[in-house]
Amino acid sequence: WGFVRQVRDHDGEPVRVLQTGGVYQSATYLDERRMEPVFSYYRAFDHAFTLRPDTRRVLMIGGGGYAWPKHVLATRDDVSLDTVEIDASVTEVARRWFFLDEAMSAHPGRCRLITGDGRAFLEDGAASGREPYGAVVLDAFDGSEPVRVLATVEAARAVRANLVSDGLALANVSAEAGTDIEFLRDIAASFAEVFAHVHVIPCEDDPFAVEDNYLLVATDANWPVPDAIPFDEEFLGEPMYD
Repeated sequence: WGFVRQVRDHDGEPVRVLQTGGVYQSATYLDERRMEPVFSYYRAFDHAFTLRPDTRRVLMIGGGGYAWPKHVLATRDDVSLDTVEIDASVTEVARRWFFLDEAMSAHPGRCRLITGDGRAFLEDGAASGREPYGAVVLDAFDGSEPVRVLATVEAARAVRANLVSDGLALANVSAEAGTDIEFLRDIAASFAEVFAHVHVIPCEDDPFAVEDNYLLVATDANWPVPDAIPFDEEFLGEPMYD
């Protein structure tokens, strides 16, 4: 399914990466920065807190190298996370090679690791009345391809059912550099069918990236999003359905 290798960043410093499907799914520094995200789109997930300062409980779908959960544990003492990863072997790689165990040991009881299907977890939460989250973060990929079952109108409804009334849905959406952004436009249309407000935020360029990344933010609250790209109805693509 993938492998771990070591490369060097633009400053020549060693970085460990998790590569699957021909792309880097996650990365970690090896020095005192090992709890910091290497990729800028992970840092963009911090909009969960900067847009909604009361966020204390977060659900993340897609663990990978657990770069963002590590970062949250190290920087947000008052936040707890549930992280759902479909592949148990990926979590084991993160625990062994990406300092996940170290992060969890330093901050016990704040990060729950769940092996399972993210869409099923969302639907179970919607049906069972599980305690809602202040933010739901979607970062699930099959190699370089987004997981469509988490991008449909029905998925957006399941996400909304797991959120508090003014909560945030945040999704990492990538497009091959220099190509069209059809999937971004379609997922924006899907979430616009469910949420009152949808925003698109460009992420900074990454030295390792072969794709452009965007953060999709959907919410029923009128949170100001100053770094969002203005768009009109013509930007929206076709809503996707199961």
